[in-house]
Amino acid sequence: MESEADDFLARRVHQILDRIRRAAERAGRSPEAVRLVAATKTVPAERIREGLGAGLSLLGENRMQEALAKVALLRDLSPQWHFIGQLQRRKVRDAIGTFELIHSVDSVELAQEINRRSGDAGVKQAVLLEVNIAGEASKAGFHPDTLMRGLGILGDLPHLRIQGLMTIPPPTEQPEEARPHFRGLRELGARIAAEGIPSLVMQEFSMGMSHDFEIAIEEGATLVRVGTAIFGARHV
Repeated sequence: MESEADDFLARRVHQILDRIRRAAERAGRSPEAVRLVAATKTVPAERIREGLGAGLSLLGENRMQEALAKVALLRDLSPQWHFIGQLQRRKVRDAIGTFELIHSVDSVELAQEINRRSGDAGVKQAVLLEVNIAGEASKAGFHPDTLMRGLGILGDLPHLRIQGLMTIPPPTEQPEEARPHFRGLRELGARIAAEGIPSLVMQEFSMGMSHDFEIAIEEGATLVRVGTAIFGARHV
């Protein structure tokens, strides 16, 4: 028999999926073009297991050690895992092959390390390039102009599959205030695509979280990272 907590989580998951569908339809997009990444930082494995039973299938983790423990505990359910937090170069080896997609490649040097480790492992790792779209001094990520200058180097890394871009806009009181930043990421993706570098595929745009994911979808997000709107406030 399903507990009240299970039922509440299932309702939240279904509500988020419905909001994704409606946001995509408002923008004239197919809902299937948008995937929900359930952000599970600090969420216990058993709670994540309940979420998988409620319809989640794609999980995003921020911290490597926490992620590896959960990957082991939930292996029987075969969820897909994305790494969505800041990736330290000394943790790259652990990430290779564990995560279907790394969202947070924030420098040429990190990209080169992932490429080297992927080559050692005999795999090609799918990644997104993280862009500091607003140029915030306190935030990681490529400045758009720096990224454009580094495309030649990035495009020559044979063990990476660069799939698109990710951003976290500045905190805003109103979700609508994030729209220019999401639009800017899509426009940057179009600029990169126009360079015609075959290995730089701009098909994924990871943008939008619990408070603004609907705006992000309207501006072209293909991956939205939603945590608190599903699991409630984090307990760090």
